[in-house]
Amino acid sequence: MQDKNMWQIEQEYFDQGVSLICGVDEAGRGPLCGPVCAAAVILPANLEIPGLNDSKKLTDKRRRELFPIIKEQAVAYGIGLADHKEIDEINILQATYLAMERALAQLQVKPELALIDGNRAKDFGLPVKTVVKGDSLSANIAAASVLAKVTRDMLMEEYAKEYPQYGFEIHKGYGTNAHYAALTEHGPCPIHRMTFLKKFYGQK
Repeated sequence: MQDKNMWQIEQEYFDQGVSLICGVDEAGRGPLCGPVCAAAVILPANLEIPGLNDSKKLTDKRRRELFPIIKEQAVAYGIGLADHKEIDEINILQATYLAMERALAQLQVKPELALIDGNRAKDFGLPVKTVVKGDSLSANIAAASVLAKVTRDMLMEEYAKEYPQYGFEIHKGYGTNAHYAALTEHGPCPIHRMTFLKKFYGQK
């Protein structure tokens, strides 16, 4: 069952007359390559999706099961990306905000409030509340975390076919020992974030 507490934050706003609340979260800030992905989701108030939680607490199988359910049952959702070039050009924080902006711009329904996972946000043109550990406290943020994570994982699996020597299908671009070993042997590929590799190459 979905934890009833997952609607506590939203309920405070529902009680104030705010009805359309959007959750926003990202996946892929830490990896050495590929895009950062953000999702924005507006769920129907108090919708129960069994097993919905912070995507990091779910198995890959469960996330992929929830992915179509969230998309089907959401009032609206959007998914936005900022690619490795944009990350290198404007830094990962600004690229994350850009991906969030793109996700919010895709929403077919304009939310009255955006709940953003974390402790920092920017002006997205609507009221915003940041929620630390929001992906385990808010149903909307949890739903966004699942959409962002699964979308990015599937993209990295596609990149793995293009660049099979790096093992992207396994580590999804994160800096594992195997990934660093592949970088040592093959050098970076076109989707690596070069700003993330400065220290690695500087130490060689």
